[in-house]
Amino acid sequence: MAKKLNITQTKSVIDRTKTQKLTIEALGLGRPNYSKVHNDTPQIRGMINKVSHLLKVEEIEE
Repeated sequence: MAKKLNITQTKSVIDRTKTQKLTIEALGLGRPNYSKVHNDTPQIRGMINKVSHLLKVEEIEE
């Protein structure tokens, strides 16, 4: 079974650096309380680590 991650943006990107804004956009988010499900890959984990203060992450089994 492949692990998946439910990623929810909890804070706004206003007054954040450009790289943080681009990372949020690359994750498919854009506004607080938006959620997206991604596969658990090293690339996604790296993006989550970069903006972890703006996100809530839950692991889900499929």
